[in-house]
Amino acid sequence: MATHSKVVDIKTLKVSCTDCSLSELCLPRGLDEGELEKLDNKVLRKKPMQPGDQLFGNGLPGKSLYAVRSGAFKTYEISTNGDEQILGFHLPGELIGFDALADNYHHCTASALVTSSACEIPLEQIQSLCSQLPSLQHQMMRIIGKEVNVDHEMLVLLGKKSAEERLATFFLNLSRRYQDRKLSPYEFNLPMSRMEIANYLGLTIETVSRIFTRFQKQGLIDVNRRLVHLKDVEELRGLVMENEINRSDVS
Repeated sequence: MATHSKVVDIKTLKVSCTDCSLSELCLPRGLDEGELEKLDNKVLRKKPMQPGDQLFGNGLPGKSLYAVRSGAFKTYEISTNGDEQILGFHLPGELIGFDALADNYHHCTASALVTSSACEIPLEQIQSLCSQLPSLQHQMMRIIGKEVNVDHEMLVLLGKKSAEERLATFFLNLSRRYQDRKLSPYEFNLPMSRMEIANYLGLTIETVSRIFTRFQKQGLIDVNRRLVHLKDVEELRGLVMENEINRSDVS
């Protein structure tokens, strides 16, 4: 499928509050110039982080939210037997740290997948600004609601969908998120490894590798290391929808 959109290298994608192409995805959405300046004055911009560096850790006090500025992060938990369970992948413009809102402690760890950076917004400052700026409060509620929807979709993904549907849904989700960032929805670099994709989707690495190969043979995708080209998005959507209809007929 032809496209004139730019192929994204996630390591070079950068955003800021005052000059941000992703403002509709982050906290600045809906703020006027004066309100944006108030928010910008409270934001702490952290130095670039290398792959594996932690943004915050499980069990540590949670005093801030973090907006991904460049690169990509993963959030994960470590089980009692030492196994990692990936909870999500986070791209520029997305916020991390909501897990600490309930009791002021983080219940997962966030670490960089590639060279990345993030903006830190102290929760005290957010609470103060929300009381002054109804538009910011509205945006916070919208983002939290979106987080709830993502959690619900993940439960359905793991509980109801086949391995093929899980990977197809994963690709379609990334495609939509890159399109939201005005980048190519058809061709992009994966910041995560296949092992990490398998972990997130509740599959084995062998199963994920087999489905990658199957999708390529079916002409749905092309893969060159971590560069993925979605050749037939409609067929990927059809794969997910067809199986959902079949399950409905059986039930």
